[in-house]
Amino acid sequence: MASPSGTSSGSSLLLPTSGSEEDLHALMMDQKKRKRMISNRESARRSRMRKQKHLDDLTAQVNQLRKENSQILSSLTLTTQQCFAVEADNSVLRTQTMELTNRLQSLNEILLFLNGSNTIVGNGFLIGPWSSMCTNQPIMASTADNLLQH
Repeated sequence: MASPSGTSSGSSLLLPTSGSEEDLHALMMDQKKRKRMISNRESARRSRMRKQKHLDDLTAQVNQLRKENSQILSSLTLTTQQCFAVEADNSVLRTQTMELTNRLQSLNEILLFLNGSNTIVGNGFLIGPWSSMCTNQPIMASTADNLLQH
């Protein structure tokens, strides 16, 4: 239907309106649209700012994690080097232990041999090249070295 001003309205009621009321109504609608547009722009601006802040936070976190990762990698490298050094030391100590065990076994065999070759004479005195040594005492390292050198 048409209004008295010659324009059709969206309602089924016929209300007498003047041109200035329609202009006022159109002006109010334009203001609402502008207000909504401004509000939407502000909301979009805040959203972009939040997104940028989140991106900055993530970038800072990535940098921090890379720094920590680098420190952990350095620590791992150092620990691995120390582990290899300890393994090498252990290998040397095992070899030395085997050598000393073999030397001790050889010295014990020498003692057994010497004890078997001594002869007891008369009053129970030992006669032999090693009779001046007391064979009941343990062999000290310095004594063992002296025996192996001669």
